[in-house]
Amino acid sequence: MAMAIDPGQTGTAVPGGRWSRLARLGSLAGGVAGNMLAEGARQFIQGKRPTVHDLLLTPGNARRLAGQLAQLRGAAMKVGQLLSMDAGELLPPELTEILSRLRADAIPMPMSQVVAALEANWGTGWDRHFQQFSFTPVAAASIGQVHFAQRKDGRHLAIKIQYPGVRQSIASDVDNVATLLRLSGLLPKSLDIKPLLDEAKRQLHDEADYRREGACMMQFGRLLTTTGEFLLPEMHADLTTESILAMTRLDGVALESLVSLEQDERDRLVSQLFSLLFRELFEFKLIQTDPNFANYQYARASRQIILLDFGATRAYGNAMVAAYRRLMRAAIAGDRDEMNEAAQDIGYFQADITAHQRQQVLDIFALACEPLRHDGVYAFGNSDLGARIRDAGMVLGRDRDFWHTPPADALFLHRKLGGLYLLAAKLKARIAVRDIALHALSGSISELS
Repeated sequence: MAMAIDPGQTGTAVPGGRWSRLARLGSLAGGVAGNMLAEGARQFIQGKRPTVHDLLLTPGNARRLAGQLAQLRGAAMKVGQLLSMDAGELLPPELTEILSRLRADAIPMPMSQVVAALEANWGTGWDRHFQQFSFTPVAAASIGQVHFAQRKDGRHLAIKIQYPGVRQSIASDVDNVATLLRLSGLLPKSLDIKPLLDEAKRQLHDEADYRREGACMMQFGRLLTTTGEFLLPEMHADLTTESILAMTRLDGVALESLVSLEQDERDRLVSQLFSLLFRELFEFKLIQTDPNFANYQYARASRQIILLDFGATRAYGNAMVAAYRRLMRAAIAGDRDEMNEAAQDIGYFQADITAHQRQQVLDIFALACEPLRHDGVYAFGNSDLGARIRDAGMVLGRDRDFWHTPPADALFLHRKLGGLYLLAAKLKARIAVRDIALHALSGSISELS
């Protein structure tokens, strides 16, 4: 996911080697320890008896953590972003506030590092391909930054350049950040996060392969070519490498900024995104799982939605798709027994789950499917659905005996659906979600009522 950056912002070199990145994290740990000693002494003088957990999560340490992750970019910054988006209110407010900056803060590479990356991928004399190449990035994110250029034949491009060392550092960065979380006490010792960490590494390796992202982008372009509702860039294969993605430049405005657009148009756009998600799951079995608002833009002239960033594209197996089809059908019909069976097949219930915990999970599923059950237009702008889901999740999250790692497919899908709900609420969209879902499920209101 890419964020716009301040044109006047000074670039900072990305540590490219394993040891330089490890030194950054070592410096972070040392600085945090020093802050803990100083804060502990201060509180002790005041007659307080702080816990290690309290000392670790001071605002100063949180700022230090966010700053170092932003300098490292790559997997370390991505883990911080995922934490701030997924953990939500389960994290201490100081840490949540600082980590949330990682979704917006983006420090570009200096020009010298950009030139070195271009020469490494395209060789010396790389500028022979272009009439013009802008060294000022227009967007930056955890894995790469975007530049505009114009080819000799006049075609305008957007070129995403990967930060050096990102791909090689994924495994160590994820492990190191996970260790910091363990030391913080935020994660219970009984929680086995290794499967999730392994999946995170796999996903990040996929995102760091720009040839793969370009192929996924082109595949989505073919799948959506007949709809006319969406506009996607085309990959320029001759300039695309594992670390550089060259694609057609498409100019639009951020979809999330269109709060003053006519109600009917906002409703139409959000309806199209709901239809797209259901098609991705049930028809394509291929989902672009990154929920970032920056991935959606609006082409005013054609009234099309521009879709960007396909690095997080994920294929879903037949069994998982079938289980979600059953879960959604059961949720619309209000059939708790069938919801329970489908959730079991998805992998949400461990063998030792209690009956009460199982019902709490089903309650959250029912809440999340509220727009699908609503007969008629669901007004996202007037709904407190997000807060109710968050509160229910917090109650379950405080029960550390329940904590486990659901299947990665489920987590990525729920992130995408949650992001779509947030966008619909931001645009105050009024959507007949039930009708869209029924059409996607190839059912009818009569058979599910």
